[in-house]
Amino acid sequence: MRRLLHDFYQRYFHDDESLILLILLALALLFLYLFGNSLAPLFASIIIAYLMQGPVIRLRALGVPRLVSFGVIYTLFIAAFLGLLLVVLPAVWNQLSRLLNELPRLISQWQDSLMLLPEQYPSLFTEQQVDELVRSARGELTVLGQTMVTYSIASIPRVISLVIFMVLVPILVFFLLKDRDPLVRWVTNFLPRNRPLMIKIWQEMDLQLSNYIRGKVLEIFLVGAATYLVFIFIGIDYALLLSVLVGLSVVVPYIGATVVTVPVLAVAYVQWGVGSEFYTITIAYIVIQIVDGNVLAPIIFSETNNLHPIAVIAAVLVFGGIWGLAGVFFAIPLATFVKAIINAWPSRVQSRVSEAPVRNPAASDASPAPSRPR
Repeated sequence: MRRLLHDFYQRYFHDDESLILLILLALALLFLYLFGNSLAPLFASIIIAYLMQGPVIRLRALGVPRLVSFGVIYTLFIAAFLGLLLVVLPAVWNQLSRLLNELPRLISQWQDSLMLLPEQYPSLFTEQQVDELVRSARGELTVLGQTMVTYSIASIPRVISLVIFMVLVPILVFFLLKDRDPLVRWVTNFLPRNRPLMIKIWQEMDLQLSNYIRGKVLEIFLVGAATYLVFIFIGIDYALLLSVLVGLSVVVPYIGATVVTVPVLAVAYVQWGVGSEFYTITIAYIVIQIVDGNVLAPIIFSETNNLHPIAVIAAVLVFGGIWGLAGVFFAIPLATFVKAIINAWPSRVQSRVSEAPVRNPAASDASPAPSRPR
């Protein structure tokens, strides 16, 4: 056992930089676990500033001065931020409030439609099964109502934190973009001077993560906008609220689309019942998901290494269990970070292969010239 552990240590931790990186990762995880909630505005601002750095670099490559590039990109960010804060969020909140106010009527209508199932499909449903389903649903809704009341009373500090978050994020993004170079130099002063492993991990992360996050933002916008137009054309209630949910569902592949299917079909069923409109909205939703998964996502993420579905689900479960909803949203970037570390981590076998002298095939194939007799 001791020899096994020694061989494992010599294979993966023979390099001093790998030990330093392991210690830094452990300290970073501990820091996030202890202060992640308190420093959420700072972390969100760092992510936004990182995403905005790409357009700034592109403008500078076109010959635009740095100050002008920074001003243009930051102005666009403030415009998008205010549009989201003053236009989209109030409209979504109004539809959510209307849905909650109409929830008792919708539940009563849903129960009435369920009671008709034994008459319409006597071979599939019985009155006893429907009664048990309605009774269990009422119990769950009672618990849900109590939870919502408790949450609404306890959410006053969360509202204050949200207001602080909305005020701090634009300010922090401004200074992170403005003073990017001094801040980067200050952080790198705490790292080893000779850090090829860290540089390799950062280069892969910079490519993969930037492409992924920018692509996801574009995918959320396109899927949400397309869904909103389709839902408005069909005439389903709460079209904006449902389209926002569908757009955000692409953040969590496979799981998000499955979860959002329930509210979309539930609203359609309560509004129209099982009819032509219900089938139309179902087919339209399936077509949107197919186009997103087979056309839009491959085009946007053509330069990004896709993770295996098992890795995606495992990342959602692990990071969602650690950080809740925020962990679910950042599960894929964090899984990409873990993948970059695994791919770049040095091992003794790789070091021996890279350090082995290159054999010249021409020299090996040539036989030595015979010595001439004197």
